[in-house]
Amino acid sequence: MCGIVGYIGYKQAASFLLDGMSKLEYRGYDSAGVAVMENGRIRVDKCVGRLDALRQKLAGRMPVGTMGIGHTRWATHGRPSDRNAHPHTDPSGNFVVVHNGIIENYLSIKEELLAKGHCFLSETDTEVVAHLMADLYDGDFESTVKKVLQRIKGSYSLVFMCQMEPDKIICTKKDNPLIIGLGEGENYIASDIPAIINETRRTFIMSDGEIATVTADSVWVQDINGVPISKKVFEVSWNAEAAEKGGFEHFMLKEIYEQPKSMRDTMTGRVDAEALCIKFPELNWSPEEMAAVDRIFIVACGTAYHAGIVGKYYLEQLAKVPVEVDIASEFRYRHPLVDGNSLCIVISQSGETSDTLAALREAKRLGARTLAVTNVVGSSIARDADQVVYTYAGPEIAVASTKAYTTQLLAMLMFAIYIGRLRESLPEEKAKELVKGLTLIPEQIHQMLENVDQIKVFARKYGSCEDAFFIGRSLDYAVALEGALKLKEISYIHAEAYAAGELKHGTLALIVEGVPVIVLATQEDVYDKTVSNLQEVKAREAVVIAMGFVGDENLAKYADHVIYIPRTGKYLAPLLAVLPLQLLAYYAALTRGCDVDKPRNLAKSVTVE
Repeated sequence: MCGIVGYIGYKQAASFLLDGMSKLEYRGYDSAGVAVMENGRIRVDKCVGRLDALRQKLAGRMPVGTMGIGHTRWATHGRPSDRNAHPHTDPSGNFVVVHNGIIENYLSIKEELLAKGHCFLSETDTEVVAHLMADLYDGDFESTVKKVLQRIKGSYSLVFMCQMEPDKIICTKKDNPLIIGLGEGENYIASDIPAIINETRRTFIMSDGEIATVTADSVWVQDINGVPISKKVFEVSWNAEAAEKGGFEHFMLKEIYEQPKSMRDTMTGRVDAEALCIKFPELNWSPEEMAAVDRIFIVACGTAYHAGIVGKYYLEQLAKVPVEVDIASEFRYRHPLVDGNSLCIVISQSGETSDTLAALREAKRLGARTLAVTNVVGSSIARDADQVVYTYAGPEIAVASTKAYTTQLLAMLMFAIYIGRLRESLPEEKAKELVKGLTLIPEQIHQMLENVDQIKVFARKYGSCEDAFFIGRSLDYAVALEGALKLKEISYIHAEAYAAGELKHGTLALIVEGVPVIVLATQEDVYDKTVSNLQEVKAREAVVIAMGFVGDENLAKYADHVIYIPRTGKYLAPLLAVLPLQLLAYYAALTRGCDVDKPRNLAKSVTVE
């Protein structure tokens, strides 16, 4: 997720670009850059680091011109560096582009252009788009953009300038947000409303497949076939602070609602919806390499550790490899039996978690192959691991992790399917069934987010309780752990998760009249036993909130309340089941008046042991 801004009008573009980019730093902040049409030439200035680094670079001589585009980057292809920063140009400097998203087929296009003699300066997928503009240029800016869009695949917001037509900016989008702000004798482009809210509240919200040609005095919107599209003006009513959060009250809620997009981004280039298979171009492992792995270690902390527990189920059941899951702060000190036949997977949202980084280095010292699952390109863990799978959740501002967790689950499931097929432990038809189910998950989450009133009621009713318990079996137990963590870290309710079968081994002593117990029942092979455990807590007069699939009428016979999620396979269920638990924690925290985004005593990135 990156921040995009654009301006065309009668004022100096650079000052607006820098101001607009500062409002979007929450979307990406590892590098920044601007391109301004100056004296008939496109001038590009960019550098690694926060926006202040770019300001300092420009302090000597600001670009002079009334048209320009800018970008704050959250790296997806290529680590943070001056060369990988946006904007990107073709070799002649005639075309410049900024981009938010992923170009799925950039490698094949890059190989084609290399064969034609193109030389690339960066590691990014975006630079390929600029080179493709030059390669396909037919004398008409608009026509060339359409040709480029016919060639590229993926999810993107793209904004172009062309030196040969210095009076217009062209922009388009697919799956990534883009808006156009309307002024008098000037117009604005941005990936999010905060960038333009101080300049105008009149906007066009771009839809997928639309192409807008923006000049100082007009905005012309069409589809790829040239059919005009009439846009309705959207009047922004939010204040600047609310706009930064997309109109949501808190970043946590915004990030919960971003999960369908984060899922799609993480699947892009890895899920082949036509062949129904999983690809990891960044790994490209051979069956022989995976056959040599006789044990997998998953090491992580907090929420990422819970994702690792789910990953253990996936890898053992689909790939048939023994898996151990360790809390990172314990891994080194138990002297793990790691050797050259081991694969150590470390999971970290930030890629800077101190304990996890130390565990990674210990695994490497012992000779293991290492793989990082992280959200931050160029982070310490990404640099130290042998190979990396990025989750593409985008920046996560709230301390309590939501979209980072679900994309970690998604990455682990895709990886397990990938390894299962390499080892031939997962039948092809079963793999296809799982992949087909995966493609439905983003829309199913979107549907769940359409109606959260029931969760709000539960939060208001039980948010004053001081204790809560979560129980489940198999994968449900792993998800219950995350649900309990979310509730305790932002609402400060004492919450514990237990394997449901452990109730009789001590936990029942804590079950008293009126205590809320959230029971997850999505795993069909242990469903009957879970219902039996539900009845055990109900017999002690607990308030039972059960979670099951749509159409499960049995749960309502025993539970006080039932939360229904869309029906899916057992391995896919954790991707959906965690959503109501995130929302329950969020609304419980609101009920109790807690600081949702910044819970007491906690930090987003833990960089000390």
